[in-house]
Amino acid sequence: MVTLHIEHAITDLTTWKTAFDRFGDFRRKHGVRAYRIQQPVDNPAYIVVDLEFATAGEAERFRDALVADVWTSREKAPALIGTPVTRVLDVVEEG
Repeated sequence: MVTLHIEHAITDLTTWKTAFDRFGDFRRKHGVRAYRIQQPVDNPAYIVVDLEFATAGEAERFRDALVADVWTSREKAPALIGTPVTRVLDVVEEG
């Protein structure tokens, strides 16, 4: 399993989550198998998202689609502040 790890500042969780929920079909179409949303306990204006994919290629293509089609649009990403930090991660070991 490969993870696309995304983190960035947000205006507020409610606006961000509403926008995130609108893209369920978009995520499924691009091969997202599962996701996890987290926030730092000391910063409600920051979000961390892990999206699970079968391959690194799927994760990279999805990241490219976010950069080109979602994060550039205030309408599609109304709560986004700044530029998201992303990493494609491969599981080395789980306990």
